Amino acid sequence: MTPQEALQKYFGYDNFRPMQAEVISEAMEGKDALVLMPTGGGKSVCYQIPALLREGVGVIVSPLISLMKDQVEALKANGIAAAYLNSSQPMAEQQAVITEVQEGTLAMLYVSPERLLTRDFYNLLKSIPVSVFAIDEAHCISAWGHDFRPEYTKLKFLKEQFAEVPLMALTATADPTTREDIQEQLGITNTRQFVASFDRPNLDLMVLPANRRIEIITRFIQDRPGQSGIIYCLARKTTEQIATKLRNAGFNAAHYHGQMTPEERNRVQEQFIRDQVPIICATVAFGMGIDKSNVRWVMHYNLPKNLEGYYQEIGRAGRDGQPSETILFYSYGDVQMLNRFIEEGGNQEVERAKLDSMNEYAQAKICRRKILLNYFGERLTEDCGHCDVCRNPPKYLDGTILAQKALSAVVRSQQKVGLQMLTDVLRGSRKKELLAAGHDKIKTFGAGADLSEFAWQQYLLQFIQLGLIRPNFKHNHVLELTPTGEAVLKGEQPVRVVSVDTLMQQRKQEAAEKAVRPKSKKELFYDGLADRLKSLRYLLAQEEGRAPYMVFSDATLEDMQSRLPVAEHTFKAVSGVTDHKLKQYGPHFLEEILAYIREKSAENATPPKITQKISWAWYQSGLSPEEVARQREIAPPTVHSHLVDLYSQGFPLDPMSFVSDWEIEQVREARKELKDPKQLKVYFDHFEGQVPYERIRWALAVIDEEEKAR
Repeated sequence: MTPQEALQKYFGYDNFRPMQAEVISEAMEGKDALVLMPTGGGKSVCYQIPALLREGVGVIVSPLISLMKDQVEALKANGIAAAYLNSSQPMAEQQAVITEVQEGTLAMLYVSPERLLTRDFYNLLKSIPVSVFAIDEAHCISAWGHDFRPEYTKLKFLKEQFAEVPLMALTATADPTTREDIQEQLGITNTRQFVASFDRPNLDLMVLPANRRIEIITRFIQDRPGQSGIIYCLARKTTEQIATKLRNAGFNAAHYHGQMTPEERNRVQEQFIRDQVPIICATVAFGMGIDKSNVRWVMHYNLPKNLEGYYQEIGRAGRDGQPSETILFYSYGDVQMLNRFIEEGGNQEVERAKLDSMNEYAQAKICRRKILLNYFGERLTEDCGHCDVCRNPPKYLDGTILAQKALSAVVRSQQKVGLQMLTDVLRGSRKKELLAAGHDKIKTFGAGADLSEFAWQQYLLQFIQLGLIRPNFKHNHVLELTPTGEAVLKGEQPVRVVSVDTLMQQRKQEAAEKAVRPKSKKELFYDGLADRLKSLRYLLAQEEGRAPYMVFSDATLEDMQSRLPVAEHTFKAVSGVTDHKLKQYGPHFLEEILAYIREKSAENATPPKITQKISWAWYQSGLSPEEVARQREIAPPTVHSHLVDLYSQGFPLDPMSFVSDWEIEQVREARKELKDPKQLKVYFDHFEGQVPYERIRWALAVIDEEEKAR
């Protein structure tokens, strides 16, 4: 049987999609391959047909259990003997699959990387013929990819132990650096790369500011009744909140995230596939392995971590080739949040560089499709006409001379300078690191001294987006010339750039809008806290002779500022606070925060939502509730109500300082007699005004806590 015949028999297609036949031919000849095809581009067929036609079982390594199950079920539906082997199966079922493998009745076996690396599985592979190894979602292999998986880095043994078996690495998203790393990690450095076009012209690309998101989403869906769509969110809680809001607005929507049970996730996924629920609000894991072709739109409620993930996720729209829409909501708050995630994780340099590229895409003033395709090493000569920038183009100017100056400086500095250093070279800076490197000796030193640092940085970013230069992530982000850049440098191709005057005007307009809007009371309150916390961190670090981030990361300080902890148990809830750091640094930071609150409240600059914390801050300074009331110019019972609420929240307060045992017993008896009334006045009248309101309140709080403890 030929590959063409197998395609028709098992998959029902008369013709291969672009590059599929070439990849299959390579595998049929026993050669390795790296395959990059966009979501919906037909990657699976590339290894499934060789697995069907070559002797032995095809072993497919997949990182997701749900993905394995879907693919195996799809193969079985096509009459292909396939199975998967992972930890979700009962032992009896796993043994049955192993028996099928040993008997040679399976064409394909899907396994997780963890199972593949076991000694038992290695022995199994050694005892049977293997037709092909396929590493699906191969970007997981690379530390430069967007989904680094440590187990994937150990897969090099496949080529070392099974040299005669063709190995195929497949992914929908990998930039040039990631591709090279994948090949190196798998030991297939001399293999061919098959890179299909990443262009999906049927997808409309749009970026919108993140304000009024729910209003925009609601109006968007109203205008597209019955259409299927996915709203991607970073947080699980956000998926639930948005789905609830959409249901309240009359739409059929569901949420999907990792904390749901497998049964719940499978139910939601099945309902979406079957068009029973057209709208899914989900975390980014949703959609992998789903072949639903009629998703008409994809939204990103939050900024994605990188362009690889973003491209893969928008690729789930319009798999049938029909016009589909994508919307990305952009906010600087998301950038800050993602930076915090990066700071708390590993591989920070790589992840931050990728987030920078994502941020540049979101803020771009040139055709978005050009930027997206250039990131994956593909050049688009004309503007796409299907993105928001193309529909509302900014003012352009001829930037050829500017580009040639910059590109010449890159070449003359032997492609060893980053963005800032290149800016300094062009402007003729006398910085000592520039002089030490000898960059002041090159011919283009100072060639752009007539432009500001801001102007050059904006133009250089556009040159990167246009694909004239690109940062090398492996070598400190130094800038390298691309083939397109070489053509520009030789005068073979003109360059258009967005005028910096346009960008400056936009900045001025944004600044003016911000200046017009007065700061809210909350913003005024938090104005100086960040600096206070950072200063304290610095002093503590200096005393201990260590770096400030070793005391607390910026992310922890931001969370501290947001939560405003004023007691030990609330300080412990701050992200990044360990038991050790709570003991070592907690008292210092709590003291600083309490002092800050007292100062701000004395200035009447505190938002109303933290009124209890203000009372606590003054009480912690040694004042009695009555003295706190005088300080704050409020009634003493109000301060007592604040303290009672804080006591109920677990704050370290001794209620016996405010109420006696006798009063508690009197209130306990009255509560039974009065049948637990909700109004304090009922108690007050019962005692004929002899027991003050605040003591009644404290007594009830003590009784409630006693009942909770039972």
